[in-house]
Amino acid sequence: MAEAPLLELRGITKRFPGVLANDDVDFTLRRGEIHALLGENGAGKSTLVNVVYGMLAPDAGEIRVGGRVAHIGSPRQAMDLGIGMVFQHFMLIGVMTVAENVVLGSEPRRGGLLDERAAERRVQELSDRYGLAVDPSARVEDITVGQQQRVEILRALDRGAEVLVLDEPTAVLTAQETAELAGVLRGLRDQGTSIIFITHKLREVLEVADRVTVLRRGRTVGTVETATADEASLARLMVGREVLLRVDKKPSRPGAPLLEVTDLHVEDDRGLPAVDGLSLTVRGGEIVAVAGVDGNGQSELIEAVTGLRTPKAGTVRVAGRTLTGADARTVRSAGVGHIAEDRQRRGLVLDFTLAENLALRDYREGARFGLISPGRMVARARRLLEEFDVRGGDPQTPARSLSGGNQQKVVIAREIAGNPEVLVAAQPTRGLDVGAIEFVHRRLIAERDAGRAILLVSLELEEVRALADRILVIFEGRIVGELPPTAGEEEIGLLMTGSGPRAAEAL
Repeated sequence: MAEAPLLELRGITKRFPGVLANDDVDFTLRRGEIHALLGENGAGKSTLVNVVYGMLAPDAGEIRVGGRVAHIGSPRQAMDLGIGMVFQHFMLIGVMTVAENVVLGSEPRRGGLLDERAAERRVQELSDRYGLAVDPSARVEDITVGQQQRVEILRALDRGAEVLVLDEPTAVLTAQETAELAGVLRGLRDQGTSIIFITHKLREVLEVADRVTVLRRGRTVGTVETATADEASLARLMVGREVLLRVDKKPSRPGAPLLEVTDLHVEDDRGLPAVDGLSLTVRGGEIVAVAGVDGNGQSELIEAVTGLRTPKAGTVRVAGRTLTGADARTVRSAGVGHIAEDRQRRGLVLDFTLAENLALRDYREGARFGLISPGRMVARARRLLEEFDVRGGDPQTPARSLSGGNQQKVVIAREIAGNPEVLVAAQPTRGLDVGAIEFVHRRLIAERDAGRAILLVSLELEEVRALADRILVIFEGRIVGELPPTAGEEEIGLLMTGSGPRAAEAL
């Protein structure tokens, strides 16, 4: 007799006002497998795993754990059943150590107080057993994002998780950290842990997962073995049509310089140099991409150009107008659009409706006698939501209720609709599915062809090479090389780490 699945979902249905998030979804997880859950933004992936983890109650259907019907009404009940979850936005306490975070809630004690040495020994043993290298005594706020993710995984394992759910685990990781995570997950699988891996990245599915279940608009459209799948077939299942997996573009026809940055010096929040004498030029009708390992001054560069941070020295000009140190409103009025890298902190007001968020860029121009016409605002929002295929709500829906990818589409819609001369696109496709990425890439190329100057900052080398007309590599706040988009990943990667003769000469 065949062994029952470790986790089985039968006919899971979950409704929200105006949205059917999960529609009769079936899903099975075998013991000791990595099973990817793939789908477009708003397809119902996060809703489904929130049901599994007890954060949402299904309206219909049942959950079976080890062949037995389970009623999961809270995360505590999920953990008691051996289900652990690692969220995209980590739930760690920065001022506490790695060990303190892992054992929080089940601390070893001595004399009523936390036994720190016992906690560190416990975490070290767990770390060694599963190959998750961390320093138990390090403060969480002082370690890398990839290491913080390992701490989250260790915390779930410390609570006895046999099923590990990871929601978009690579969204905040560098390419190197993503590769390391893939190795960690394979090691966990080989030791018997079952993993649900939520992602929208086709390459990661094929590299990491044993099987993949695809959701489309809340319904299960298929479960396949990854050994028999490829990117094109998975994209077709996700979107329901053929998807162009490469960027089709004509050669650029650059015009006059629209963005000029000269000898820019910018400090980070700690007062330390982040951008160190950086210069660049973006002409109308071209996309210039800044490529680099995260944390090499990209964020501070973007903030200085868009008026969110005052540089210590240097010059920023837009269409010949000096804007060095100008505030964000002045920069925006001068014709600069900004797709923010952190959509929730800088791109949206989460408690505002979609119509209100889409009006943030031009609310003054749309006002009469200091008042905004709600009718015009809603009508404009409805048109943009349809044009940019934003799913999960209407103009009156609060922004926070949308999936991350659809929130990103709202930001992109607002900034492109503002017809900027210069568009600063920071991680424009972070959190987007393959169909949405195709759409955004086409829009950015269209904006380029319409004469806009686009400064693209992306951690995705594939995206950089696909979109850019010129690639500038940043390392420790300086441009250490300029390459054509035909440059190989190895050459770009060497420059990104400060290696190679070009980087040495620049530094």
